[in-house]
Amino acid sequence: MSTHVRHPIWLPALRPADARTFASLYAVESFARATISSVIPIQAYEILHNERIVSILYTIVSLMGLSVTLFMPMLIRRFARRWVYTAGCLMLAIGSAFFVTHTLPGQIGGMLCRVMGASALSITLNLYIMDHIRKTDFMQAESLRMAWSMFAWTGGPTLGIFLYTHFGIYAAHGAVVVFALALLCLFWFYRLTDNQSIRPGRSRPANPLANIGRFVAQPRLRLAWLIAFGRSCFWTTFFVYGPLFMVITGQGELAGGLLVSAGNALLFVAIFWGRAGQRFGGRRVMTFAYFAMSAVLFAAGGVGEAAPLLTGALLLYGALFTIALDALGSTAFMRSVRSYERAQMAAVYRTYLDFSELTPPLVYSVVLSFFGLGSVFVTLGILAAFCGFVTWRYLPKAF
Repeated sequence: MSTHVRHPIWLPALRPADARTFASLYAVESFARATISSVIPIQAYEILHNERIVSILYTIVSLMGLSVTLFMPMLIRRFARRWVYTAGCLMLAIGSAFFVTHTLPGQIGGMLCRVMGASALSITLNLYIMDHIRKTDFMQAESLRMAWSMFAWTGGPTLGIFLYTHFGIYAAHGAVVVFALALLCLFWFYRLTDNQSIRPGRSRPANPLANIGRFVAQPRLRLAWLIAFGRSCFWTTFFVYGPLFMVITGQGELAGGLLVSAGNALLFVAIFWGRAGQRFGGRRVMTFAYFAMSAVLFAAGGVGEAAPLLTGALLLYGALFTIALDALGSTAFMRSVRSYERAQMAAVYRTYLDFSELTPPLVYSVVLSFFGLGSVFVTLGILAAFCGFVTWRYLPKAF
């Protein structure tokens, strides 16, 4: 029996990847990103001492992040996906090392590492989900993923600010390193495998411009991008202009922080929206969510500064319906993309996040030149109504 090899028992005993696998990975990743989400702008302002320059810095980083996202398929094509995911975890940790220098070059380096890490993690995780989760289970898996991330996005920003103000910069960014390394260990523990069918053939274009053209040529993918763009615009507006509205109307910074935390805490209802999508159909639920969001935003814009707390409550109602789109919206992409071009199309699809961070401030700057702050919510309501109409008109009834 000397030739008999005894393998570790736990290796074959590990369960196949399921919805909870990806929900746990996304939850830990969310803690790694959410913990310093409120610290980064504070650091940037402490270094630059000018709100306008801080905005310019964010714009430049967002544009560079867009470029990184579009080139991500080339890395996935060159290296195995598990190494790209591993690099994403390490980039989050390296970004914290840049941030603790508390210098302008360090701030820029940290923000870029954070963007590149988030891009790598987002794209590769979506690819793994499409490999391991059946199409009929996408709604359940996505709603569970959003619900588990609620703990990170509700408590993470508060934890980061607490560590930064009470224990200093090393404590706040050190927590990110801990979460990033924990994510890396958890990922390798699950031992997710690459599906070779995702690899494009040699005849398939790999450059970003060709990928964009291929994406735009497919109506279902364009629709999936619009659905994601619309709901991401709400969150950009909610996180930036919600607290700003509370401060301008005299409610204070605490009210703004509580508004954001309350919006994040609502993520737990993603599970219920996922069940609603399975029962009534994703098309009906997403259309309802968009039109309901639009109505609430029109009401918030109408009330405006006359009753700030009521406006804040209406924005929370808007967040409640937006979470339905968080839970169900990405399934429109996952069910539409072809298996052999998932990596290329996933990279183009993720640009909705970059555009949702760039477009609203530009549009609102023009609108605010003529109208009050409430016009921001009305403008967003118009976009939501448009997205709802397009979703109802063009998303297949069987979805």
